[in-house]
Amino acid sequence: MAIFFKLLSRMPLAWLHALGWLLGWLVFVASGIYRRRFLANAEQAGMARSDWLAAVGESGKLVAELPRLWLGRPVPVLWDGAEHVEAALARGCGVVFLTPHLGCFEITAQAYAQRYGQTAKPMTVLFRPPRQAWLRVVVMASRQRPGLLTAPTTLSGVKQLIKALKKGEAVGLLPDQVPPQGMGVMAPFFGRDAYTMTLSVRLVQQTGATVLLAWGERLARGQGYRVHVAPLHEALPSDLSQAAAVVNQAMQRLIVQCPAQYLWGYARYKQPRETAHTA
Repeated sequence: MAIFFKLLSRMPLAWLHALGWLLGWLVFVASGIYRRRFLANAEQAGMARSDWLAAVGESGKLVAELPRLWLGRPVPVLWDGAEHVEAALARGCGVVFLTPHLGCFEITAQAYAQRYGQTAKPMTVLFRPPRQAWLRVVVMASRQRPGLLTAPTTLSGVKQLIKALKKGEAVGLLPDQVPPQGMGVMAPFFGRDAYTMTLSVRLVQQTGATVLLAWGERLARGQGYRVHVAPLHEALPSDLSQAAAVVNQAMQRLIVQCPAQYLWGYARYKQPRETAHTA
């Protein structure tokens, strides 16, 4: 399987996206559970058919582009809002990047590492290794690159993030990812309560880091990606539930900018799993 991944990594990005578009539609048609969840989430968010239709194929592209991003040649990346990154790094208090399941969230960390990770400050991202041994090797090799570090989804990993921020470095999180039991609170997400992580809030409260919103737009015809960065214009309340609601609202604003690239099939409203191991 690793050899197959390597072969895919050599394909043009446009070809991978074409395969991904087909894959996305095959899964949408074949899996009733996935399709119902996809449609229910889009309906919950008030999306019209014209808003979410393209997201079926885009979800497949998310999977098909991974071999190229993990093992292949660098892809073209444009920036929108790089000045916010540079201003945040200049403050020296650390930067917390919040990225929803929108577009290509893999590219945001890679693009930061390439542009800032070696010349300014590295980025650390939370990482839970895949269960498959061959995939675990591939992903770990991809995530450990110059300017990009990983932290395990454990208490020691959280301490690693805090240490990085106190050194003025950057960390990256997916705040709309359902955390383990005991590591989140219920907060509204598109009008429905969802178990929402509080880690981003606690990191900011403990370090005074700057919060930036970021997502990687997938450009048409395999032309690459555009990384969008914007500040969080409102201060996070000290109350965790209120702060989680602010983060969710910020993620919603990003998603409605480009609903065609949101991962509507993600089980955002699922019950949290058991608490992560803290050793």
